[in-house]
Parts: sequence; C-alpha cells; structure tokens
Amino acid sequence: MAKKTNYDSEFCGSLPLNHINVVQSYGYLVVLDKINFRILQVSENCPDLFLTDFHSVIGKDLTEFCNTKQLKELQGRFAERSKEKIPLTLTILGKRLLSLAHFKDTHIILEIEKTYQAGERTFTNVYEEVKYAMATIESAETINEASQAAVHELRKITGFDGIMMYRFDEDWNGTVIAEEKEGNLENYLGHTFPASDVPKQARDLYLKNPYRLIPDREYEPVRLYPVINPVTNAFIDLSDCNLRGVAAVHLEYLKNMNVDASMSIRVICNNTLWGLIACHHLTPHYLNFELCSVCELISSVISNRISAILNKDLFEQETELQKYQTTLIAQVYAEHELIPGLMPEEGINVLTTFGAGGAVAFYQGAYRTIGEVPDRDMVENLLLWLQNKELDRVFNTDQLPELFDEAMPYAVIASGLLAIPVDKRNGEFLIIFRPEVVQTINWGGDPGKTINFDPDGTKYHPRASFKIWKELVHHTSEPWTKQELETAENLRTFIYEFRTKQANYN
Repeated sequence: MAKKTNYDSEFCGSLPLNHINVVQSYGYLVVLDKINFRILQVSENCPDLFLTDFHSVIGKDLTEFCNTKQLKELQGRFAERSKEKIPLTLTILGKRLLSLAHFKDTHIILEIEKTYQAGERTFTNVYEEVKYAMATIESAETINEASQAAVHELRKITGFDGIMMYRFDEDWNGTVIAEEKEGNLENYLGHTFPASDVPKQARDLYLKNPYRLIPDREYEPVRLYPVINPVTNAFIDLSDCNLRGVAAVHLEYLKNMNVDASMSIRVICNNTLWGLIACHHLTPHYLNFELCSVCELISSVISNRISAILNKDLFEQETELQKYQTTLIAQVYAEHELIPGLMPEEGINVLTTFGAGGAVAFYQGAYRTIGEVPDRDMVENLLLWLQNKELDRVFNTDQLPELFDEAMPYAVIASGLLAIPVDKRNGEFLIIFRPEVVQTINWGGDPGKTINFDPDGTKYHPRASFKIWKELVHHTSEPWTKQELETAENLRTFIYEFRTKQANYN
C-alpha cells in the first residue's frame, strides 16, 4: 500500500441510530408529558411493570402507579439546568426500582431498571470501591500507564472477561494501547480497527452518553408504543438512553468477535472523543445502573488524566518550539541576514526546530541547502508547483509523493513538506523536508472488507474475521503538529517583517 487509506464509512455514519425506536429488554422505557406526567409512550414489556396491558396505560397519569413527588422535585431542580440523566428511585406497585430521568423540552424519558434491587449501597461503600482505582489512574505519568491502570481497575469493578482501550487517530481508526483479558477472548494489543467499526453516527452519540451497555446480544428487541410520540409527532430521540436498541449489524459484529455481552466507555480529551474502552464477556453479563454510574465516574477520571498528560506534553512541546523560534530570530538579527540565521550548518536551525532531514531556501537569487534534499531540478519544479498555488500561508503535507509525482523517487528523504512562502511572486520559499517513515499497521481484520452486502443488496454484514491483516504504508512522513505549523506561521510573519525592515533601511 503506497499511502494511508481513510476507512471511515459514510454509509455506516448515515444510519439513524438514535431513532431506532426499540429498546433492549433489560429495562423499561416510559415517556411522560412534561407538564402533567401523563404517560405518552411505553416499551411493550411494561405489563411486567404496571401489571396491566401496555395499551391501557397510555394517557394515564403516572401517579396512578407510583408516588411522583421525588420526580417532581428533581424536575424543579434540574429540568432547566442539566442535560444529564438524573438518577432516582421509584416504587411502582410495591417494587422499588432504580431509574434514570431525562428532562427534555416537551417530555420526560424514564429508564427504569428491570432487575429488582434488594438494597442499595451507601455512598461510602461505592466510594471505597472506586477510590483506589481513581488514585491509581490519577498517579499515572504516561498515556500507557493511565490506560493500563484504567483497564485493570475497570475489570476488577465490572467483572468483564476482557477489557481493552484504544485511541483514535486523525482518521478515526482505533489502535489498542492497553488490554487485559482471560479465557478464549482474542488478544488485540497493538491492533488497529478501522474507523468504520465506530462510524461517525456512533461516535457522535458517545458525546451524549458516557457508556453503551449491551448485556446480551441475543436479546429480543422491545418496541415502543405508540410508535410516534404524540407530542413531537415523530420517532423519539433515544440518543442518550442506555436502553436504546442495537443495530443488527453491530450485534452480528459482536457475534463474529465471539462475545455475548459488551460495554463501551468513552474517553474524552478537550471536548473531543479521544478513545474508547471496550469491555467484552463470553456470556451475558448485566451491570445495574449503580455499577454503570461507577463506570461513568471512571470514564471522567481517565478522561481528565489523559487530558492532563497530553496538555503537559503539549506545553513542553510549545515551550521547546518557542525556545527554538527565539533562537532562530536572534541568529537572524546577529547575522543581519535571513538565510544564514535560519540555516546555520551547526547548532539550532530549521532542521532541529521542525525535526526535519533537509531544507532548501530560494531567496534573492541565492540557492542554499542544508541536510539531505532532492536534486536541484526536482526542487526547482517543486518551486513552480508551489508558486502556482499562490500561497499566502504555510503549506504542509506528510504525503508529498502522492501530491507531486516528481517527488516519488525522493520519497525516502522527502515524503513530508513544509513550505514557508517568502515572496511567492518571485518564487522565493523556505522549504523543509521530512524523511519517509515506513509504517506497518496491524489491522484487526481486512479494513477493506468492513461491510459486505448480500447479492441482492438488501442486507449488509460486518466482516467475519478479525485475524491480523498487515498493511505496509510508504511515502508518508511524520505528520506536522499543530504547534509546529503555528511556529512555521510565526516564522513566516517574522520573515515578512525582517524583509520589510531591510527594504526600508536600504
């Protein structure tokens, strides 16, 4: 494979997962009118809850079945202030059940736990269970340490057979960076799963919901009644509901992985989905709302720790780049010349600043190189190519041979390009090259076969195999970071100002 391929799936990403209109069978869903608590919709398993036919409860007041005082108090306190799910306990016809309330603009969604809770643990009990996990994660100094700690502690708390954590790259492929498993589960540490495994539609839902629990992939989907919400006159949006039904293609995906139960927990960094923690079990495995809340807490802890580590690394990189930038500017003023100050043979230069292998400068009729660069004919053609782009800002790529055919023979030393325009009209540029980094990607199955349609095109299926599929990527350099590009822009501004001062002085 010559270059990186984007395996995100527009088809999968367009599926309306939030309007699936069925729920999983491990709980009950009840939709209430926000004003009078009149029952608008129920899941069709609600006869077990209300001890009467589900058709007959529509239009009735919830107060006929339980005391709604706590729900009304929560609505008054949180309805206008929180978009989060609010836990409460409801006693319905003598059954004391844990519930989650979603306060929407026109209605309230109640997710009610099906399993009877014999008793609840105190806050102290719960805190004792998770405080060591929190301390372990928060003491981690690196991404790998924090990830492995999260996987280990979550496995102790939840009892899943296997847990792995993967981080997304810029194309939304996920690489497993920590793992802990037992039994017959496959090992995926170091493997990369294509973006289509968690398509955009699913990724967006993780920004609304910290976790996704599927305790039994063989569950019988439970429909909502009536199908259309009588207040909104549309399918109800189940985006942030834990009970939301599961697309058939994902259930088949779990079957192909040989797991009966799964749970995915988000990792957020700077308000962006950074990664997921995937929990798998060989047999059905149910976690009650209370334990799910503990997982939600751990999600926040690992997200905060990952963010802190990355922000610290970012600060150190910015500090180092600032130091290099200051040195380069000082050298230019000391030399009273632009190119000798930016490209000295020894010490700090544009190569050390940007982690590059070679650089070329075309400036005021002079041609100067440092490090390993392509031959002059190729560079002069590259300059014409850049000049035709009429660049006003820094141009960069980590796949130059894919954009500029003449660079292909020089991919080993010039797969990455950072071009700083000095005077685009006269073809004056500072060009910085990065060498090729040949990558071997260990895919968890052939990423080109993520979706397989039946011959008639009516049904589609996920890939059946997750055996390692190696891909060799050529003609690609290390990508330029946001901080490096900002430094390059700062240098472009400085170069303009320095040239202007020189022109005025002369």
